[in-house]
Amino acid sequence: MSPETHSQLANFIWSICNLLRGPYKRNEYRKVILPLTVLRRFDCLLAPTKDRVLKEHAKIKSRPETVIRSLLQKITGRPFYNLSKLDMAKLLDDPNQLAPNLNSYIHAFSKNVREIMERFAFEQQIARMAEKNLLYEVIKAFANVDLSPDRVDNTQMGYIFEELIRIGAEQSNEEAGEHFTPREVIKLMVNLLLSPEKDLRRSHVVKTIYDPACGTGGMLSVSEKYIRDLNSEANPLLFGQDWNDEAWAVCKSDMLIKGEDADNIILGDTFSKDGFAEDKDGKKITFDYMLANPPFGVEWKQQATFIEKENKTLGHHGRFGAGLPRINDGALLFLQHMLSKRRAPKEGGSRIGIVFNGSPLFTGDAGSGESNIRQWIIENDWLEAIVALPDQLFYNTGISTYLWILTNRKEKERKGKIQLIDARQFYVKMRKSLGNKRNKIGDKDEGEPDQIGEITRIFGNFADGETWKFTIDGKKKTLFVSKIFDNADFGYHKVTVERPLRLNFQATEERIARLDEESGFKNLTTGNKKNEKARLEEIELGKRRQEEIRELLRLLGKSSGEKLYKYRKDFLSDLKAADQQLGVRLTTAELKTVVNALGERDETAEICRDRDGNPEPDPELRDTETVPLKESIEEYFRREVLPHMPDAWIDESKTKVGYEIPLNRHFYRYEPPRPLGQIEADIKTLESEIMKLLAEVTA
Repeated sequence: MSPETHSQLANFIWSICNLLRGPYKRNEYRKVILPLTVLRRFDCLLAPTKDRVLKEHAKIKSRPETVIRSLLQKITGRPFYNLSKLDMAKLLDDPNQLAPNLNSYIHAFSKNVREIMERFAFEQQIARMAEKNLLYEVIKAFANVDLSPDRVDNTQMGYIFEELIRIGAEQSNEEAGEHFTPREVIKLMVNLLLSPEKDLRRSHVVKTIYDPACGTGGMLSVSEKYIRDLNSEANPLLFGQDWNDEAWAVCKSDMLIKGEDADNIILGDTFSKDGFAEDKDGKKITFDYMLANPPFGVEWKQQATFIEKENKTLGHHGRFGAGLPRINDGALLFLQHMLSKRRAPKEGGSRIGIVFNGSPLFTGDAGSGESNIRQWIIENDWLEAIVALPDQLFYNTGISTYLWILTNRKEKERKGKIQLIDARQFYVKMRKSLGNKRNKIGDKDEGEPDQIGEITRIFGNFADGETWKFTIDGKKKTLFVSKIFDNADFGYHKVTVERPLRLNFQATEERIARLDEESGFKNLTTGNKKNEKARLEEIELGKRRQEEIRELLRLLGKSSGEKLYKYRKDFLSDLKAADQQLGVRLTTAELKTVVNALGERDETAEICRDRDGNPEPDPELRDTETVPLKESIEEYFRREVLPHMPDAWIDESKTKVGYEIPLNRHFYRYEPPRPLGQIEADIKTLESEIMKLLAEVTA
């Protein structure tokens, strides 16, 4: 069966949706078409052995369930069976009882198929179709579709089902984005991940492929196809997990349809219920290849307790030891989770591909969770390449997206290096938009320019400064598409630059009045006693204390002739003398309040120093500098800071290492604006056209 025939049969099945029009919206068709396609396929697969299964079950039905399952699966030759006397054709013999009989038929399947139908919530659709008098015609249409293995083998059926998934996803637009990645993006991802592999052609090679956010299973399917097309004797083993019921049901159905081990598709939250933590022997599970398109900008508040506990208790022995990103975006948690499942290099290592938005590239300052995660990845030399993809590729968002490729077994020439690829111009416009999706990366298999192959070749060339020619807005331009950097090029020191605190002091009425704005002064009249009488007495005592402090400062002002002190030590000395004269005895907190109220910043004042004679920093003059990791902090400071601020110094205790990947900046190309004469001429032309239009209106 050719790809065209797959598509024709898929389109024929999807045409059954015409029966649903009215009661169902377009984005709901998949809720009927996908589960019924699964049922019809299984119905056809089990038909040859149905009588034998029913006879055998009558003999062994009193035996344990595990024994029954094993014996019946041996008869069907499939990992499932059905114990109903009905099939889809016989269901039509009793139209009045079609809905209960269909439910009964579904409940007679083995547990694995029943679970899929439950997660599809198909009973609700049966009731809905029955209520609208649609059920008979829909079941009749499916019963007439021949999906028997003689006509459609497992591989071909997989293609058909995946085509139905694609059509359903495209028709649901907004909803699709969470669970469905455009096929051309997956193809590119798989090409970049697998094209360097030299052992995929080896006879009967076994490779494990894992997607921790598998959705409907597209990445797993395309990876499998790539390997089988390369080597028909290869044995790719697919593993996935997702916590969306419908997406999981679709993915598991796809695996059963293709004859894969559907038990390797786990339902549940990847973070709090890792479905692939350990095998039966308690050994850590690892994979050869991992791919994912985790949700963009989705918070992880629901799993926060579990994730934070693992981070604190297990550190790098767990999955999240490198750091925790901000709560509103868990993308980097998925990447850490995948990195924890790599094979050791001596066991062949692993390769990882993951789709992100721009946030993981640069969000988070030095010392933040995101920066620490990037630092951990880059300093361990695991990041191989990042590809900037065209915008408007996805169904539910038009934002820029980036494909990260990581491995713990880089080729010799890539060690210590990171390749950045700007593939933002490699796209073709779609004839019809699908939600936010207006662009797609050209795929030669669909009669389009081979842009997937071109990007893959740029990746394989590993050339610094490679350029391509593009036509943009009608103009031909030559742009850089590949740049090679050292790992350290993305690191920096964030240093804190301090300048000394310089204050003058003066005991004038204006400055004394500022005491009323100081929280420490206000708190003197805040009563904390529970007893009302005691509280009022406490407030009264506070007011007296406030007045004592004011009197002290007035005495200082009078005795000093409202002197302007430019040396804090002199001011404190005179204040202490006045305090001793009046016996006010300022507390440490009260003294701090007085200094805050009576002090003003003054560049001409003497530097304020601590008891060891060291200059005190002025928080308001504090600044930070970003120093490239490859550059000496001292040399940078002497060159960039001291000429402008000769009294500045670096607080080394606050220096932090950060990492960011400003991909767009590295590919930015300055284009000067048009000459003013051209702009002015265009404006005059537009003004002339407007005046002509106005003249026509008013004529």
